[in-house]
Amino acid sequence: MTQINRTLKCDVAVIGGSLGGVAAALAAAQSDARVILTEACAWIGGQVTSQAVAPLDENRLIEQVAPTRNYADFRAQIRRYYQDRYQAPDVMPDGAPLNPGNGWVSSLCFEPKVGLEVLQGMLQPYINSGQIEILLNAQPVSCTGSPDHLEAVRLDQAGAPIEIRARYFLDATDTGDLLPLAGLPYTTGAEARDDTGEVDASPDGPHPERIQSFTYCFLVEFCPGENHTIEKPREYEEFRERQPYSLTLFDREGNPRPFHFFKATPQSPLPFWTYRRVFDAELLAPNSGRNDIALINWHGNDYHWASPIDQPPARQQQILEEAKRLSLGFLYWLQTEAPRDEGGFGYPELRLLPEALGTSDGLSMAPYWRESRRIKGLRRITAQDILRETNPGKDQAAFPDSVGIGWYAMDLHPAVGDDTSMYAPTLPFQIPLGAMIPAACDNLVAACKNINTTHLSNGAYRLQPVEWSIGEAAGRLAAWCCANGLTPARVHSDLVQFKAFQAELHRSGVATEWPQEALDSLKD
Repeated sequence: MTQINRTLKCDVAVIGGSLGGVAAALAAAQSDARVILTEACAWIGGQVTSQAVAPLDENRLIEQVAPTRNYADFRAQIRRYYQDRYQAPDVMPDGAPLNPGNGWVSSLCFEPKVGLEVLQGMLQPYINSGQIEILLNAQPVSCTGSPDHLEAVRLDQAGAPIEIRARYFLDATDTGDLLPLAGLPYTTGAEARDDTGEVDASPDGPHPERIQSFTYCFLVEFCPGENHTIEKPREYEEFRERQPYSLTLFDREGNPRPFHFFKATPQSPLPFWTYRRVFDAELLAPNSGRNDIALINWHGNDYHWASPIDQPPARQQQILEEAKRLSLGFLYWLQTEAPRDEGGFGYPELRLLPEALGTSDGLSMAPYWRESRRIKGLRRITAQDILRETNPGKDQAAFPDSVGIGWYAMDLHPAVGDDTSMYAPTLPFQIPLGAMIPAACDNLVAACKNINTTHLSNGAYRLQPVEWSIGEAAGRLAAWCCANGLTPARVHSDLVQFKAFQAELHRSGVATEWPQEALDSLKD
């Protein structure tokens, strides 16, 4: 048995510094719990920092309805950073709130390092007081106890074994890493149609390998008149043809939607460059010599040929390395072969920015994970629970055990063995507590995209603001259980206890249902 270097104790152990993990740690500390937050890489924040997807995938009510007070504070602090540093305006030329990147995918696009700075700042008062301790570069490797009750999680931190003992454990890893270590049952990939009743589920039985693509994102600066072409990656020609590399998207019916790089046309009214731009130099730093910076997260660098989940370590590494070469290959294609708006090919002016992501290769510190292992919980969220077309006459998808809200289309990227995509409208929805509680364990809660969705409904619950709401609810639940001597399952099953906890969520600034006036505004 490996000798444990340190044993740490706390009320709530948040394993995984994802965006949901940060929200959970902050919420638990605000609720007077002693928290340890661990993260496998060097940055906390998951999707918006180490995975680089700082343009937030939100909904058109986000400026009107904040899912939680903390999430609204996070967004406000991002804007305040740019206002303080660049004297940026409070509003955009069209009157909308400040969008530092002025990207068209989101009303709030910003640099990942800014997201990291803001998240660290939100946690800092609780770190200073000793309520939160953060362990970076700490990978969970095993659990002790039983699948019914966890006693400890063991981690490897740069070769030093650490054990964390806690009253409650939150799995806030982006791929549900605690579930196999704890021996808990879980689901991966696509379920069978006769299991879930979902029209778009697999008609030929479950496909656990059918996990959505993941992406090594990267940032590039556009440097006019300069040449920053990278070395051609190994297997580039194969990647180019197999992916294929292109600026054209296709809808579900196979109709092409071509994009130009900078210019807008009737066919392509929105340019590729501004899709996920995170720094608009003209808006933030005119006449300063600064250049635009954009995040590249496109079908060209979505890797869907294999998933590293539940693969042996050597195979995992092989898949991740190939995914990195795929992304670098897409950059090389953009620099050398992408059609230029004015004619010709290639934009060598694109400079990869390793310094913006804290990596030597210029790719995101961690892949952007779209799909995780998923717990088998006290309830399962299916596509028909939230799709607009299966809920005629309703204005929100409600659950009696709601602990949060979210809204995004059911957005699925190609998966292993399935090249099809999906983007289906949903109702504004709620987050049911039962989907966060494993049926088999009395002191573990899912706090990320590992809740009990299906492969399909995961496509709506995986986005940043929803993940934050899941994490915050999990953190407050664990603290509530510590304070009241309860298990998560007891809070869920006992109506009196649940209503008391839900009231605590409301006092803490967590919305558990969509306000009617906001829903009515969608009808206008």
